Amino acid sequence: MRRKFLKSVLPAALLAAAVALPAAPVSAQSSSLSLTHARIAAHFDFAAGQMPENIALTPNGAADVTFAGSRQVAHLTRDGHTRVLATLPAPADGGVHTPALGFPLTTGIVRAHDGTRYVLYATGTSDLTGVWRLTPGGSPQRIAALPADSLPNGMALDERTGTLYIADSALGTIWTVPSTGGAPTAWSSAPQLASTGFIGANGIKLHNGAVWASNLDRGTLLRIPIGPHGDAAPVETRATGLTGVDDFAFTGHGNQVLAALNGPNAVVLVNPDGTRSTMLTAADGLQNPSSVAVRGNTVYVLSAAYATATDPNLILASLGRTRPLTAGHTRP
Repeated sequence: MRRKFLKSVLPAALLAAAVALPAAPVSAQSSSLSLTHARIAAHFDFAAGQMPENIALTPNGAADVTFAGSRQVAHLTRDGHTRVLATLPAPADGGVHTPALGFPLTTGIVRAHDGTRYVLYATGTSDLTGVWRLTPGGSPQRIAALPADSLPNGMALDERTGTLYIADSALGTIWTVPSTGGAPTAWSSAPQLASTGFIGANGIKLHNGAVWASNLDRGTLLRIPIGPHGDAAPVETRATGLTGVDDFAFTGHGNQVLAALNGPNAVVLVNPDGTRSTMLTAADGLQNPSSVAVRGNTVYVLSAAYATATDPNLILASLGRTRPLTAGHTRP
């Protein structure tokens, strides 16, 4: 896929969301955690459509990623080499009806303990949009169909219940799908998940008995407790003002979150009280960050370069403690 073609299919709305929006006000004060020794561990080929959208870590320190522009699932070795595992079939119409974006793209990815990958694919067509499963050494198979006018984006897996949770950016819905496959169920369509014209519910994680989701258009981080029967409780807004928020990950310290702000080109630390501080910027190599993952003291950040069209990459950084938070940091 050539650079010129990619620039032509990325609509003005995406470029506006990634460039023109002002950065959210973030605290410049010290935080209880720091990111140090940031380095670019892998470079990807933008002209070939290798815009990394989402990441799933493997037990040995490697990672699996989705490349949005090339419809691919790839494996990244610990030393930064890329191996394509599968390319999903192209829609007959080229994906021109894919909501918000107008081109087919692979989005969320999760990995089960047995190595099975689950991948989301949005094409604007009923025959391909949905959840795809890729077993080790196998070929991708669609196991659940989602509506053609949906934009499945982030995904989380509860292996205990065998449930996939899917954030739909176009329909403002969180779907659940059995990991064995089957019909999707609209788990929550709360108004806080809806877009205001471009991308609504985006990243999604399971954490301490709740589903957490980001909303790019609204710049919010949401928590939805899981009820005793698996139902969705009322939505709690945990942070606001996160302009261009995409994916996020918990640091392992309670409800502290590292969030990727796609347009402002930043990774911010969001504290449980909603205060936040900037941890990484374009000076560290960010190019429209799209995904964050944490393992131990290592933070993985993917940059898709959707708008910069320069050097999509993977950044690794070390997560460490600094001095405790003191009075004076600001609320968003």
